[in-house]
Amino acid sequence: MPHIHEKIDFTVEVFIVYHNMVLLRLHDKYNKWLSVGGHIELDEDPIEAAIREVKEEVGLDVKLIGETIDVDQTRVDYKELMPPRFLNQHKINETHKHISFVYFAKSENDEVVASGDDRSDNWHWFTLQELDDPKYNLQLSTKYYAQQALKELGE
Repeated sequence: MPHIHEKIDFTVEVFIVYHNMVLLRLHDKYNKWLSVGGHIELDEDPIEAAIREVKEEVGLDVKLIGETIDVDQTRVDYKELMPPRFLNQHKINETHKHISFVYFAKSENDEVVASGDDRSDNWHWFTLQELDDPKYNLQLSTKYYAQQALKELGE
């Protein structure tokens, strides 16, 4: 989705774990290894966006991992949301920033089917050791989040 605000957009990042591997994709526009993710659309919450982005970009059905409190709520217009595992803000260009909700997820399989406009044919399931390999030149935040996802969700 294109930017919906001139200065700041809200986005999601999802670090997907399958067994002892975490999925990263080589972003087609930025030529960097990043998690799966994208913009939160105007009609969705961050959880819906995370699940949609994963399905659109890599064709996986995932389960987001985290806690949501169980509130006996009588209002029909109220819903508790799972908090992100991490939250960051980063500059896209001189006039635009993203605030990213970072989630961890588990997948039942590793069968990536890339599709959609944000398609990347270059993706890889990384082991903990591969995250340290200099040939991938991972950003420190991406590497840290991926390591944490594997430590928490790996088998």
